[in-house]
Amino acid sequence: MLEIAKKVLRDEAEALIKASERIDERELRGIVDSILSLKGKFIVMGVGKSGHIGAKIAATLASTGTPSFFIHPTEALHGDLGMIEKEDMVLAISFSGESDELKMVLPHIKRIGAKIITMTKNPKSSVSLLGDYFLSLEIEKEACPLNTAPTTSTTLTLALGDMLAVCLIKERNFTHQDFASFHPGGALGKRLFVKIKDLMQRDNLPFIDTKLSLKDAIITMSEARLGSAIVVENGKLVGVLSDGDLRRAMMRSDFDFERPAVDFATLHPRVCEDENLLAYEALKIMEENKIQLLLITDKEKRVLGVLHLHTLIEAGIK
Repeated sequence: MLEIAKKVLRDEAEALIKASERIDERELRGIVDSILSLKGKFIVMGVGKSGHIGAKIAATLASTGTPSFFIHPTEALHGDLGMIEKEDMVLAISFSGESDELKMVLPHIKRIGAKIITMTKNPKSSVSLLGDYFLSLEIEKEACPLNTAPTTSTTLTLALGDMLAVCLIKERNFTHQDFASFHPGGALGKRLFVKIKDLMQRDNLPFIDTKLSLKDAIITMSEARLGSAIVVENGKLVGVLSDGDLRRAMMRSDFDFERPAVDFATLHPRVCEDENLLAYEALKIMEENKIQLLLITDKEKRVLGVLHLHTLIEAGIK
């Protein structure tokens, strides 16, 4: 079984390598330039497994700056052709190049005036002869032992779609900020979009001064429910008294509830002076420093707010 698994992966990997060696630079340049100059939409079509892969290609392109969607050829023949306009470009995927549905719909797309990229194993196939550009799906064989189930061919199709997406990302100088604007939801979007200022607590912070006793500081900590108290003097940060500091204090021989809390606090704690920093970066700071509460200050060490580890977890930052 292990040998079978390795052979499948090797066969598909070799097909990708051979495909990379066959890429026609001039053809690729023409395709990428045409997509970049599009005034309309990029539409992907395919039937069966090619359709499933095509839907993923359309989704990848849409999420990386190319307005794109998938249309099933049969649906196009029954009304969805109205979604396609002269300024659009269509990617038609058919491994054999003889898909009846595509052969029927592509002449109508040519009549509309939209440009067509075909992705088949044969540049002389019926589908490819209807296109303006061609990307080869030529493979020696499928990874399937019967050489029938779409395996290597669908892997190559997906990889060619990724190839186009990455080329377009590079040509557009697509940035993390651009990516975030298309992914505001989910864990990925939160990593790229949510900032410290969006999550930090600004009000009802547990401030204590340097003269307050440990006993009274514990009361302040309990009321705030942050697991810490923030020691300040003249409005500026001095230190932080955490639950961990309190436990360590109780092990000291000079422990006394009446002593100033600052005597047991962590002085000069780790802070962040940029509330516009991504919350994901704040999480990394907290993990590296093994702290649960990150203090947000200005350049003068005045506390602007706090960010608790639990807040990040609840917000889905990870």
